[in-house]
Amino acid sequence: MLCEVGETVVYPQRGAATLIAVNRRIVRGEKKVYLTLDVMQGDLVIEVPADSVDLVGIRDVVSHDGLAAVFDVLGAPVADFHAAPRPTRYSSCMTDSSTAMSPPAPSPDGSAVATNPPANPATAFHIEAPASESGPRVAVVVVAAGSGTRLAQPQPKAFVMLRGSTLLARALESVFAMTEPAQVVVVAPADWIAEATTIAVDVAGVASSHISVVAGGATRQLSVAAGLAVIGADVDTVLVHDSARALTPPELLDAVVAQVRSTGDGVIPGLPVSDTIKRTADGVALETVDRSTLSAVQTPQGFPRVALQDAYHLAREDYTDDAALYSAAGHTVRVVLGDPLAFKITTAWDLRRAESLLPGEPVASGLRTGIGIDVHAYDPASPLWLGGLYWPDEVGLAGHSDGDAVAHAICDALLSAAGLGDIGGRFGTADPRFENAHGEIFLVETLALVVGAGFSVANVAVQVVGNGPRMSPRRVEVEQNLTRIIGAPVSVSATTTDALGFTGRGEGLTAVATALLTS
Repeated sequence: MLCEVGETVVYPQRGAATLIAVNRRIVRGEKKVYLTLDVMQGDLVIEVPADSVDLVGIRDVVSHDGLAAVFDVLGAPVADFHAAPRPTRYSSCMTDSSTAMSPPAPSPDGSAVATNPPANPATAFHIEAPASESGPRVAVVVVAAGSGTRLAQPQPKAFVMLRGSTLLARALESVFAMTEPAQVVVVAPADWIAEATTIAVDVAGVASSHISVVAGGATRQLSVAAGLAVIGADVDTVLVHDSARALTPPELLDAVVAQVRSTGDGVIPGLPVSDTIKRTADGVALETVDRSTLSAVQTPQGFPRVALQDAYHLAREDYTDDAALYSAAGHTVRVVLGDPLAFKITTAWDLRRAESLLPGEPVASGLRTGIGIDVHAYDPASPLWLGGLYWPDEVGLAGHSDGDAVAHAICDALLSAAGLGDIGGRFGTADPRFENAHGEIFLVETLALVVGAGFSVANVAVQVVGNGPRMSPRRVEVEQNLTRIIGAPVSVSATTTDALGFTGRGEGLTAVATALLTS
C-alpha cells in the first residue's frame, strides 16, 4: 500500500483513519518504519509497523467523497437513522454523496458494492457486510500500562523479561491459544506503543489483523476504558485481562467466555482462600473471618459487552477491578474456579516464582553463543575497576555502578546466549541497590540466572578496546579472577583503534565479550 501523510486509509474495525506521520526508529537493532494513524471516529491515535499493514488489513479508501457521505449520515439525528440489524464493517462506498446505500451485494470480483440507492438518504441508510466480513464476537483487553514500581525494574512491568520473553508476550501467547478467535486490544504506556506493537505482532503471527494497540490512561480504569473504546461492532463478550498474569492458561479464558454467554452475567475466576483471615484494628486481631465466603479473584474477568460499556459510562469513582465497577452498576457477577497459574506477578519474588514454574519449556540443545558490548567514558574522579580487580593509579570509568566494562560485557554475553535479555533489563540504573556495585556482584547474579535457565558456561572471551590501562601486565591475573567467579575458562585480550574513534581519542573504553553455553 502506497500512502502519503495526510491521506485517508481504512483501518479494520475502526473505520477510517488519517496518516499523520511516518516515524523511523531502531527496534532490537533493526531499522523499523511506523505509521501514525489518527482514527476519525473517536479521539484515538494508533501506531502500526509499516511492514505489517497488509497483515493488519490497512488499505486505501476507495472514495474520499463517499467516506464523507458516510460520516454525514452517521452524524444525522438518531430518529432519522435506520441502521441494519447488525452494523458491521464494509469495504467500499458509492461516490455520489446525494444517495445512500442499501446492503452491499457481492460484485463479480467478490468485493462488496452498494446497490439500489433509496430516494432519501437521511431516512434510510444501511451498512451490512457479507458474512465473511463479520468480525470476532469476543474481545480481550490486555492491560499492560502499569509502571510496576514494586517489581523494581527500569521498564514498565509488561516489558520485563521472563525466561527470554516479556510478560506481555507470554500473556498474549495464552490469549492467541484461545479456542474462539478474538479481537485483542493491548493497552500500553504511551511511550511504549511501538514496543507493544512489535511484541503483539510477533506473537500473533498470521493473526496480526486481530490486534489493536492503544495508549493507556493515568489509572487502570481509564486504561480499560481506552481499550473498550476500540472494540469492534460485532463483539458481544469482553474479557479484561492483566498482562502481569502472564502464565494464565488459555483454558481459563475459554471457560470465562463460556460462562458469560451461558449466564448473561459478569464472570470472574477465583480461588478458595486457604489461609486463616483475621479482621483487625490498630494491630489487634478482632475476629476470624469465615474464609468459606471468600475468594481470591484473578483475571480474565468477562462481561457482556454492552452492559460493561454502560457500567463504565455510569462510573463516578475509581474501582479496584472491573467486577466491582460492574457490580456497582447493578449487575450480577458470578465466580468460576480460577487457576493457580493465573497469579499476578507484582514483586521480584513473584517473578522468580514464575521462572521456577517454566522448567519444562524446551531449551535448545547443544551449544549457545552470545555477544555483549559495554562502553564507558573515562572519569579521572573515579577509581578504576576492570575485570573484577582494582587498578590503582589508573584513570577510572564513569558509571552508575563501578563502571567495570569487562564484567558488564560478560554479563550481556551470558544473558544473550541464554536468551534472558540484557544487563540493563536485569539490573537497571534506576535501581539504587546497584549504585557503585562491583562487577563481581553482577557476574554472580547473572551466572545464577543462566544456570537457573538450564545452561552451563563453556568459556568466555573478552577483548578490551582502548588506550588504557595496559592489560598485558595483569592479563593473567584478570583471567584467573574471572575464571574463579564464572567457574569456566575466561580469556582476555586487548587492542587499540590506532587513534580512530572515541577510544582512539582517549575518551573512553569498550569491552566486547563472547560467551559459549551448553545445555
